[in-house]
Amino acid sequence: MTDINKLYPKDRITLREVGLRDGLQMVTQYPSTAGKQEWMKQEYASGIRHFELGSYLPKDRYPMFADIDDLTATIDALPGAHAAALVPNLRGAKNGFASGVAELQCVVSASEAHNEANLNCSQETTLRQIGDIVAQRDAMENGPIIGVGLAMSFGCSISGHVAPKSVLDLAEKCYAMGIDIVSIADTVGYAGPHQVAHLTTEMQRLAGDKHFGVHLHDTRGMGLANAAAAMGQGARVLDASLGGLGGCPAALNATGNIVMEDLVFLCETSGFETGVDLEALISVRRILDREMPQEPLYGSLAKAGLPKAYPYSAEPQNT
Repeated sequence: MTDINKLYPKDRITLREVGLRDGLQMVTQYPSTAGKQEWMKQEYASGIRHFELGSYLPKDRYPMFADIDDLTATIDALPGAHAAALVPNLRGAKNGFASGVAELQCVVSASEAHNEANLNCSQETTLRQIGDIVAQRDAMENGPIIGVGLAMSFGCSISGHVAPKSVLDLAEKCYAMGIDIVSIADTVGYAGPHQVAHLTTEMQRLAGDKHFGVHLHDTRGMGLANAAAAMGQGARVLDASLGGLGGCPAALNATGNIVMEDLVFLCETSGFETGVDLEALISVRRILDREMPQEPLYGSLAKAGLPKAYPYSAEPQNT
């Protein structure tokens, strides 16, 4: 298994591109396999190294993810690139194991109502399945990293308030069963910086020497402010999508992820080195414009451009 401490070093920011999975799960138009491969290769060339490639779901119902094995092969040919895929259940995990993808990501909702709507089963059942996935991984000679995303960590569009303690309890159960990295997700963009800072602080305390991430949506325009709050409290793994693509099929009005280009700019202007060439990253958007002309793209940096003074000379803050 890949050394997770090298994959997610705690002394610098790791940015994960989730546009190929989260970004495409609600679109009416999606890129061709060749278009996705070009997207990945050019974003890789700009400096991004982590890619969530898709989900192991029935291909007839989710054709946008039918080419996940082709994308995995593409990533495997890029030195230093890391591929992840969502596995909603044990059957999906078996397909993921067979594919050889480096990281499998499971999901459980911090809201019982959303877990039922999203996965058609209870939290208890979902956790039991995740435990089975970990057990199967542990029995392998060189199994993948297993991550878990805690959906609705900051509030649920079905049941409303979600107590931070319930999120932390779920995270603790995931770590106890052998999960390598747990991410708290603002699935419907309910949170503000205060809530994000508080839960990030508690996750930092709970995780200890383990790893955690933050997955934010910009539904109510708070995404970058929340990302800044999370980084300020020790978060070093953040998800985003090119052009702000994304949403959740089981959550009304859940719009896209935070914009990768704007997040890179936030990191760099806050003193966190990312290794990303922003001009090259912004140029990748033209592939989405060509492949998905009916899908709106978001992002302030793409609209306004880089400042003439950029890059800034502030000392990095990677520790």
